[in-house]
Amino acid sequence: MKRLSTIFLPSATPSLSISFALSPQFILTSFYKARPTKHLFISFTFAFLWSAFAREMEGIKWSLLVALLLLSPLVVFGDDDAAAVKPVVKMVKGKKVCSKGWECKGLSPYCCNSTISDYFQAYQFENLFSKRNSPVAHAAGFWDYHSFITAAAEYQPHGFGTTGGKLTGMKEVSAFLGHVGSKTSCGYGVATGGPLAWGLCYNKEMSPSQSYCDDYYKYTYPCTAGVEYYGRGAIPIYWNYNYGKTGKALKVDLLSHPEYIENNATLAFQAAIWRWMTPDKKHQPSAHDVFVGNWKPTRNDTLAKRAPGFGATMNILYGEDVCGKGDDEHMNNMISHYQYYLDLMGVGREEAGPHEVLSCGEQAAFNPSSASLASSSSSSSS
Repeated sequence: MKRLSTIFLPSATPSLSISFALSPQFILTSFYKARPTKHLFISFTFAFLWSAFAREMEGIKWSLLVALLLLSPLVVFGDDDAAAVKPVVKMVKGKKVCSKGWECKGLSPYCCNSTISDYFQAYQFENLFSKRNSPVAHAAGFWDYHSFITAAAEYQPHGFGTTGGKLTGMKEVSAFLGHVGSKTSCGYGVATGGPLAWGLCYNKEMSPSQSYCDDYYKYTYPCTAGVEYYGRGAIPIYWNYNYGKTGKALKVDLLSHPEYIENNATLAFQAAIWRWMTPDKKHQPSAHDVFVGNWKPTRNDTLAKRAPGFGATMNILYGEDVCGKGDDEHMNNMISHYQYYLDLMGVGREEAGPHEVLSCGEQAAFNPSSASLASSSSSSSS
């Protein structure tokens, strides 16, 4: 029995895990996932039955060893009820609000819904990014589930992965990670495992073509001497003004120390989720809003062919760099990652929606560049 099974033991943090080299232990994973459960009786019963079988097969010493290993989560943590983090539920101004321990703090209606660790655990993260720690990966050993779930905990009370039901949460996490996987991939057509298995291969731009310092923002986000603002992170940050805005929101001096993003995976994920959750301008939606249905298109949006869904998230995050170009390669790569992750999450790509929801190929940008506006103006006047 050589198979290695990993049990995620109940704890106040998502990082604690222990492995057993026994295949029967794998059966108990459903009872010990992200949080404590009340399966004391089941665990003892299973241990007794398995020990009887093992005694019959291989003798009393093996029997006792197996029984002890199967009961190890209970020995370490004792009574489940004592270890369980009980959700706090209150009524505030007639609305139900909740707080769920470390993962969803602060009395929010979103915390009354399923949290991310309820439906997305470490083994699924490993499946989505199965090649990220390969010897040829440029950020091997950097990205992990603990960093993601810790960063996500900051935004779950605001609806990240917790808006609506479990299906909506799973789709949003898949969509967000679809952007991440596409933007950090080193996969190619004949890569081992396929091109979509290589997300989180990078954590920074490998050969920057410039320092990405824009003097237009010298009074608001001045460049620090000797510092370069090339792409870093899960959804890469470029330019001094973007490091400045992100650092201000996260209360980290990224303008002076952009390297913090490539040195800290939790911060890198946190910056990406902040970008996902934050509108680029006032009176505009965030990528989160257009994905979960918080945004209702105006008449102008409809004329610009902007519609809620994954396509609109690309429009908000990348604008005309990706959108309004028809069948664009970068756009299609992000769509493919999203669909691939939906399949691996057990949701299925059919839940992604039709092409007009997935694509932004015909959408006008929410924030077109000055050159695009000038071109549009001259076209309309001629």
